This record gives sequence, structure tokens and C-alpha cells, in this order.
Amino acid sequence: MKQIILTITLLSAQLMLFSFSLTKEPTTHTLTVKVLDLRNSNGVVQFTLYNKDGSIPDENFESYYRQLNSKINNESSIIRFYNLPLGKYAINILHDENKNGLIEKGWIFPIEGIGFSNFNSIGFSNRPSFKKASFNFKGNTTKTVKVIYM
Repeated sequence: MKQIILTITLLSAQLMLFSFSLTKEPTTHTLTVKVLDLRNSNGVVQFTLYNKDGSIPDENFESYYRQLNSKINNESSIIRFYNLPLGKYAINILHDENKNGLIEKGWIFPIEGIGFSNFNSIGFSNRPSFKKASFNFKGNTTKTVKVIYM
């Protein structure tokens, strides 16, 4: 009888642990980022992810959280950042036509396409910052970022 009670108790404990693991929310998530309407399919698209206030602007790419490159197909590109914790993030895009990982500039403005989450235009009165570009990442999400050519 004691053996049966012990077996039932162990099975109950295992079932409770199993049901808890089924209902537990994942601690990391995936952010999918798309860019469309690039001016050509030359080079690569550099996707840079930031997670700290004050990290943008970052012209030399020294303050980022994660960075990935993706090929371009039919003037568009897509990337996935896996295993991200929930939090506040901002995205920076570089259409790196010459594949050197740098923002090429003319006199003042970039000559390659750039983009930031939450931005449809960039200029002297609309300069990117983490505060303006950031969004609350609450779970698996897809963001489309507009690439701007000056």
C-alpha cells in the first residue's frame, strides 16, 4: 500500500512539473526585420540592433547590441534576431552597397541608404536618437524599416 501511495505521489509531482513547463512563457523571442524598396540589389543590408539609451547616433557602430548582414533579393532583405529578451530596442539599417561596413558620406549626408525604426525621413530637424527610434519589444514581432537615400 505504501508503495502504491509513493508511486501515485511521484506521478502527481511529475504531472504538475510537466503541466508547468507547458504553460511557462518563453524567456526569449524573435524579432524579424524587413527592408523593402531598396534602390538596387548591390551589396548587403546591415541590420544593427540597439538596446540602450544614448547608443544612437553610432556612426562607427561601436555601441550596438547585435549586428547581422543579409543578402539582397529583388531590392529587399530580411533578417531574424533570435533569442532576444523582452525590452526596449531600436533598429538601424545600412544598405551597404560596397560591403565595407561603414556609412559612406558625401559632403554631409550618407550616400548609401540608411534607416531607423520609427523613421520615415531623416534631416537636420529629424535626427535619429535611441529615444525616437526605440520601441517596446513584447514578444515575437516583425518590423519593417524604411531605407532612406539622401
